[in-house]
Order: sequence, then structure tokens, then C-alpha cells
Amino acid sequence: MVKSSDTVTIPASPEGEAAPRRRTKAPETRAAALMDAAERLFIAKGISTTSIDDIAAGAQVAKGTFYLYFPSKEAMLGALQQRFVDTFCARLQEAMDRHRPDNYHERLKAWVETGLETYLDNVALHDVVFHEYRPEDRRMRNDNAVITQLVGLLKQGDAAGFWDVEDATLTAVILFNALHGVADDAVAVGQTGEAERKRRARTLTRFLEQALHPAEDDSAD
Repeated sequence: MVKSSDTVTIPASPEGEAAPRRRTKAPETRAAALMDAAERLFIAKGISTTSIDDIAAGAQVAKGTFYLYFPSKEAMLGALQQRFVDTFCARLQEAMDRHRPDNYHERLKAWVETGLETYLDNVALHDVVFHEYRPEDRRMRNDNAVITQLVGLLKQGDAAGFWDVEDATLTAVILFNALHGVADDAVAVGQTGEAERKRRARTLTRFLEQALHPAEDDSAD
């Protein structure tokens, strides 16, 4: 049995020659193992039917270890939400950074393509941690990290005169929800293959570019 310290005893060989060794998981490994196990179980069984005992067993640690990192199952869910957002943002930033800082068209295109791909690759996880569990203080707000990241891109493009953005935060909220809507529709109609992803990303990028570029005849209003 794994003890609460998560130290695993390696049994001696049948010949009895090897002395027992003890292997201890690093704290960050234990926390990640618990979160990975929770993700798998929440997707397979649902949140309400997954117990802390289940999570600890799935991570191969003692139940008491769970409480060293998470005071409750709700706290675990909050951590999973944060990890999802952090990973999402990291992938978006990495994709955008493949292009020059002043190449706003390609950076926006990378944001759309990577955002759509990441969402569709993780739709089951997204739905279970954001839809099945959504306490009031964790609803999608305009200060979430993905929107904050997009606000930065919009402000940079606006300052350079590439786009005309009156309200960067509100615009980012609109663009984020457009991406979310396109992804949700792809799932709803079962069109999530590579070719369909590219088509949807291309259409959405074109729409967003048209929305962001200044109108040519604003003076006529």
C-alpha cells in the first residue's frame, strides 16, 4: 500500500540479494498526478460521481496526500480550470510568437487557428471543468487570461495603425466568443476534422480582419 508520504518500497528480488529501496515522488509530480487522474475520471465518470478516493487511487497516492494540495474537490476543479487556461494561453502565445511582433495579420491568424485547434482537441475536458462546474466567481469574465492576452494584441495593432479598435477589451470579448461559437458549432454538427478546422479558421480570420480594419468612408457618416 502507498503510504501517506507517497514513499514506495521496492521489494527485494526473489533471491533476497537486493536491499529494499525507497522511491519518493516529488511534490510537483504528486500534484500533477492528482490533476491528471482527476481529469481522466471527470471525463469518464462525471464530477459528481468521482470521489476524492477515486482521484487518489488514480494518482497512486494515499488519500491524505490529496488534502496536502487541494482542500476539496471544488478546489481541484478550480486548479484544473486554471491549468486549462494557462495551457491555452501558452499555446496561443507560442503560435503568435512564430511571427514578427509587427505582423498583426499573421499573429491574429495564428491566434484563431491555434485557439480553434486547442479547443477542439480538448473539448471533453473543457466541457467537464467549465460547464459541469461553474460557480459564480468562476464564470467567464472579461478579465480572464485568454481575453487579456488578446487585448494586448489588439492594442498593439491599434497603436500601429493596423487596426481601428475603439474598445480593446469589449472587442476581445466579442472575438473570443466568436471563436468559442465557431468551435461549439463544429462539435455540434460533427465537423471537427483537419480540413474543416482549416476552413473554419480561415473563415473566422477573414471575418475578424474585416471587423478590425477601419472603414474606408467613415467621414460619410
